Amino acid sequence: MRPVNGGVGTGNEGPVMNAIISAVHQYNAIRRTSCVNAYDAHSMSEPTDVEQTRGDVFETLGDGRVREFNADEGRSVLEFTCKPEMCHSGGVAQGGFVTGWVDAAMAHACIARYTTDFWIATLELKVSFYRPAAPGPVVAEGWIERAGKQTVFAEGRVLNSDGQVLAKATSTIRLVPNRV
Repeated sequence: MRPVNGGVGTGNEGPVMNAIISAVHQYNAIRRTSCVNAYDAHSMSEPTDVEQTRGDVFETLGDGRVREFNADEGRSVLEFTCKPEMCHSGGVAQGGFVTGWVDAAMAHACIARYTTDFWIATLELKVSFYRPAAPGPVVAEGWIERAGKQTVFAEGRVLNSDGQVLAKATSTIRLVPNRV
């Protein structure tokens, strides 16, 4: 059986698959340190409106930026731009981008509360898609629903510019102490 689109890594993936592959590689490589500058510059106990772009992964996911970062509530709000090259047939964003947006928001909620003392490892992620994401601005919200010593249960959602819910997600996250 031949893989769809020629298989991953063959060079025949197409622009959407190439962007997803790039995003996954970049996300895994820099997730731990993507927000250090914002955390150093802003109090984590109050919401912030950080205008600074967060490294390559945020660019790949659509020029992302942190709009809110609240340690007390364990909450983050991120903003991304769904670009036409992220879409497949019918101008609908590929689900991997939607998943990346909400996963990033839930991870940032954990980083808001636990700082960069921990590496945020997503153990399990479930996303329910309610509406298609079209090109334009989207907002990803993440919050801590419940937390133990090493395990965090987070929830999140993605909204379009009209405030309509595009997707909701739950995540089980492991807090791994940084050894750096």
